[in-house]
Amino acid sequence: MFSSFFRLKERGTNVRTEVISGITTFLTMVYIVVVNPIVLHSAGVPFNTVFIATIIATVVGTLWMALFANLPIAIAPGMGLNAYFAFSVVGNHTNISYQTAFGAVFVAGIIFVILSLTPFREKLIEAIPANLKYGITAGIGLFIAFIGMRLTGIITAHKENLVALGDLHSHSVMLALAGLAITLILMALNVNGALFFGMIITGIIAYFTGQLKFNGIVSIPEMPKSIFIFGDPMTAFADVIHYGLFAVVFSFLLVTIFDTTGTMVGVAEQAGLMKNNKMPKAREALLADSVATTVGAALGTSPTSAYIESSSGVAAGGRTGLTSVTVAVLFIVSAFFSPLVGAISGLSAITAPTLIIVGSLMLGALGKIKWDELDEAFPAFIIILTMPLTSSIATGIAFGFISYPLLKIARGKWREVPFLVYLFAVLFFYQLAFLPH
Repeated sequence: MFSSFFRLKERGTNVRTEVISGITTFLTMVYIVVVNPIVLHSAGVPFNTVFIATIIATVVGTLWMALFANLPIAIAPGMGLNAYFAFSVVGNHTNISYQTAFGAVFVAGIIFVILSLTPFREKLIEAIPANLKYGITAGIGLFIAFIGMRLTGIITAHKENLVALGDLHSHSVMLALAGLAITLILMALNVNGALFFGMIITGIIAYFTGQLKFNGIVSIPEMPKSIFIFGDPMTAFADVIHYGLFAVVFSFLLVTIFDTTGTMVGVAEQAGLMKNNKMPKAREALLADSVATTVGAALGTSPTSAYIESSSGVAAGGRTGLTSVTVAVLFIVSAFFSPLVGAISGLSAITAPTLIIVGSLMLGALGKIKWDELDEAFPAFIIILTMPLTSSIATGIAFGFISYPLLKIARGKWREVPFLVYLFAVLFFYQLAFLPH
């Protein structure tokens, strides 16, 4: 049943590999069920409300991706977007409640769904020049490796140089380095599921060294009291007009479109699923995050996005939607094991080695970039550079989209640039120059 529905043989995989890949993706991204409620709670949103909304939005988006697009890509509320919601939208506007802000996200989600139902987003993927796609993949690789090293303290903040080497004698760093060494050895020995088993062994070490502690295992989740946290859909649209939240809706829409599109392209490229510069079932895949954003906003969480941590599951062998089904099922289970999930996700040294290794694997895209052609190389380079340094996939893509047509025009090759690239170059320039981000 699984084999035929998810076309496992056609993609050179099997049930065991897909399940292990799903577990690997889950373990690298499950931190979101703890971190997202903490971030949004700073804007006044009740912790339990965000906790269950995060899980429901993740399950809806990831199952959609699995069943309709058959891709090993997980969907969940996006980091960065939650901070923008909490600190820029709610925090900087004393007259705007978190309920009103969720209404603006809901409106953005509805527009997002409409755009995803049209050929627009599918055409956008096809319009992105190949070298920018390779730059996006490599940029995401550097970004997640940077995240892994930062979360564990291998690198740390520096007053003058921004980043510096952390304390290599700290327990977190030593555990992360041990996990990195163990996982690399397993991969060198061609052990199937090396990333997953590396995390399991690291977790065992953490438990016996006293770094991993459990304050309970099981808890009953508190279900949402109403379908719409902001009242009703018409109220959401009315509030956007009343409070003049058009720039907020535009920012959510633009960033989410490119955050997700960039991640999907990068992960699909890594999995070898891009055929003739096209992603299989692109429209179905692109609907996953727009539907999840709409559902999540209604229940009480910030916009969703395709997760770059999906690349860890792809690196473990995931090639189909069965990987995503596994992720979704584990998120449902996590709703009943929040103390256990909180303990594991709170110790980043367990999952960070996987992010660092996957980052190195994604840098293989660098070899496909035409480095001897400035108008092709520099836009890819600026994407790769700015993604980790700004902690934003969308910002990296923005710089690439702006620089690409400028260099093509300067070299007299303006006809080679698709119209959509020109359009989004202008939109990105406007967003970076005049809107909060």
